Amino acid sequence: MPESHEDGRVAVYLDFDNIVMSWYDRVHGRNSYSRDRARIAENPQDPEIAERLARATVDVGAILDYSSSYGTLVLTRAYADWSSPVNAVYRQQLVARAVDLVQLFPAAAYAKNGADIRLAVDAVEDMFRLPDLTHVVVVAGDSDYVPLAQRCRRLGRYVVGVGVAGSTAKSLAAACDEFEPYDSLPGVVVPPKPAKAKAEEKASDGTTAEEAKPTDDAKAEEPRTKPRTRRASKPKQEEAETFLAFDETPPEDLHAAASRLLERALRVGKGDDAGWLHSSAVKQHIRRMDPSFSEKALGYRSFSDFLKSRDDLAELEETGHERLVRLKA
Repeated sequence: MPESHEDGRVAVYLDFDNIVMSWYDRVHGRNSYSRDRARIAENPQDPEIAERLARATVDVGAILDYSSSYGTLVLTRAYADWSSPVNAVYRQQLVARAVDLVQLFPAAAYAKNGADIRLAVDAVEDMFRLPDLTHVVVVAGDSDYVPLAQRCRRLGRYVVGVGVAGSTAKSLAAACDEFEPYDSLPGVVVPPKPAKAKAEEKASDGTTAEEAKPTDDAKAEEPRTKPRTRRASKPKQEEAETFLAFDETPPEDLHAAASRLLERALRVGKGDDAGWLHSSAVKQHIRRMDPSFSEKALGYRSFSDFLKSRDDLAELEETGHERLVRLKA
C-alpha cells in the first residue's frame, strides 16, 4: 500500500474496554483495574474512585485525529458494554465524533473475547463490503488481533496499530505495517502518580506496608516539640483538582480548540525532513479532525491569517504561491 495518505480511506476499530483498562493500569500501576474493578462497578462516583478514573481518562480525540492523518475516516466503531458506568461517560464524546457504538452484552462475568471476535468478524466483512478501504486502524493490545492484522494485510490494506505502551503484545505490533503507542499520540500526557501510589510502589519493591510505617520506638525518638500538621496533604488535593470530574464535560473555547487542532495536525502530519508541510494539507487534516472548523468563524479572512495569528505555535514560510508551515521548536 502506498504511504501517500491524501486519498486514503480509513476504517478505525476500537476495542474500548481494552484501551480503558490498559490506560488505567498505565496511569495507576500494573493490575490496578483488576484490583479496583469491584469498587468501580459498585460506586464509580465514590470520591477516591472518581478521582482515579478521571486521572485515567482516555483521549478518544487523540486517537481519531491521529487516524485521520492517513486519510478520510469512512467508518469508526467502538466495541464495549456501554451500560457500564466506566464506558458510558464516553458516549457523548464518541457520538460527537460520529463513532458507531457497538453494544456487547456480557454473557459471563467478564465476557472474555467478546469484543475480539465481534470486532474481527466486522472488520473482515468490511474489507469485502468496502473494497475502497485503504487503511485499517486497530486500537487494541491483545495478541488475539494478530490474525486480523495479517488477514487485512493480505487483502492489501495498510494496517496501523494503536495500543498502550507496556500492555500491548509484541506480536501484534509486529503484525502491523505501523504501530504507534497511545502514550506518544499528540495531546496525550501520562499524569504524574500521586505520592500515595509512589509509596505503594516503593513498598512493593521489597518493603511491606507495615515495614514502611514508623515503629513505636521510632515514634518515641521523634522530638515532641515537632508540631503535627496535615498541611502536607493539601498539595495532593490541589493536584487532584486539576482534573475534571469523571462525568464532567469541559466548556469549549473555540480559539483554544483551534490551536489544539493546529498543533495536533502539525505533530501528526507527514512533512519533509525539516518538518515543513503544505498549509493546504494542514487545513485538510484539521477539517478531517473537525469538519466544523472554519477560520472565518474565528474572525480570520484566510487560513494563512489564522496561521500567522498562531506564530507562537506555527512557523510559516511563503515562497511565491507556495505556503509551508511547521511546528515551532
